[in-house]
Amino acid sequence: MEISQQCVVALTWTLEDTLGETLDTLDEPVEFLVGGGDLLARIEEALQGHEPGDRVDLHLEPEDAFGDWNDQLVFLEPRRLFPDELEEGMTFEGLPAGANPQAPADALYTVTDIYPDHVVLDGNHPLAGIALRLHLKVEAVREATEEEVGRGSAGSGFFRIHPQSPGNDTVH
Repeated sequence: MEISQQCVVALTWTLEDTLGETLDTLDEPVEFLVGGGDLLARIEEALQGHEPGDRVDLHLEPEDAFGDWNDQLVFLEPRRLFPDELEEGMTFEGLPAGANPQAPADALYTVTDIYPDHVVLDGNHPLAGIALRLHLKVEAVREATEEEVGRGSAGSGFFRIHPQSPGNDTVH
């Protein structure tokens, strides 16, 4: 079966920056809905017509991937608003009550620095502003279920960042 809109594709990949440094590797296939919200548009375009076993190499500029880094998404917030066990690298969905009301409520914020009285939070995607090289392998292709099409996802999003525990720095 060829990849087309409203199908599910199982992929493995290696993600590198433009200097060839590996940023992420996915060795076990993960399923994504093509034509939903799981994959970046540029990746969906490149996968069209491919079959299991095919390899696809892409160069993604920031505008085709996770956007440019935006200094307006970095916030300095009072330390007292956060739990005592706060560590750099922790993530929060939105900011706590009492934080900057100008901060987007739906952003995922990463703690980048902790000071005695303040915490620095970055709402940019960790890969924002970076040109990427993506080496994909199509492991399988199948028809999407009605449920998957209805929710617009096969259950995972491309490099969707989930709240993570300290030490877990994966991007998928």
